Amino acid sequence: VYLVESGGGLVQAGDSLRLSCEASGRTSSSYFTGWFRQGPGEEREFVVGTTWNGGITYSADHLKGRFTISNENAKNTVILQIDNLTPEDTAVYYCATKEGVLVVAEVLAQRESWYDFWGQGTQVTVSS
Repeated sequence: VYLVESGGGLVQAGDSLRLSCEASGRTSSSYFTGWFRQGPGEEREFVVGTTWNGGITYSADHLKGRFTISNENAKNTVILQIDNLTPEDTAVYYCATKEGVLVVAEVLAQRESWYDFWGQGTQVTVSS
């Protein structure tokens, strides 16, 4: 599976941004896709993830409220909507996926090592 993120850029605090994760080469109709981010000098952290049908969605507790994930299955794309951006949201945003997933425990979905495929990331920079 090949993942390509897009939609990043330089924005101002308070703006909204829509990131896309387009997948190709899928071999399963059931999968889970997660978004992670890595800020300057920080470890990569889980943001939000969802199943292919949106039936299960998990969000990092400290990030709930401003990050929304959705599927555009006709386009093989998963969207991350970020609202009310702050400079602390500056990071490289990655999407990752694991195929053949019907259900998944939250603790696994938030673990980097659980995912099989990763994109290259898209840079988001928020100015104050």
